[in-house]
Amino acid sequence: MRILFVCIGNSCRSPMAEAVMRDMLQREHLTDWTVDSAALADWNVGRSPEERCLAVLRENGLDSEHVGRQIGESDFHRFDYIFGMDEGNVRDLMALAPAGCVARVELLGNYRMKELDKIIFDPYFERGIHGFRRCYDQIVICCRNFIQQKRQPQ
Repeated sequence: MRILFVCIGNSCRSPMAEAVMRDMLQREHLTDWTVDSAALADWNVGRSPEERCLAVLRENGLDSEHVGRQIGESDFHRFDYIFGMDEGNVRDLMALAPAGCVARVELLGNYRMKELDKIIFDPYFERGIHGFRRCYDQIVICCRNFIQQKRQPQ
């Protein structure tokens, strides 16, 4: 299973989701699964995640060595799932998806199990760290549910 998380800047939500999923995969011994994250925009290419994102990861015993990158056409062929964090991300991803795209593009929040709350909160413009903690909690639930669903016999 190959998973790519995408948000607009690859500085908050998507690198956080990558770190959370990477940790869960390691704990579950799912060594044949891979995970990465990318941006729709090029603003943070080559940069580390936002400091508040890293702080929340550290609070939870995680870290990230991710370096921001922008999604490319090859990603739509290399990954099985490409998760957007909100409807705008998914809409933009669908517009970028080339013909013959093998990746399934969807909201990460589809795995939240709450019909009315499928958007992963964007904490970037929030003051302080509370919004990043909220985002982290949402991502943990979604990643856990995704793993559980995909590990079940089909």
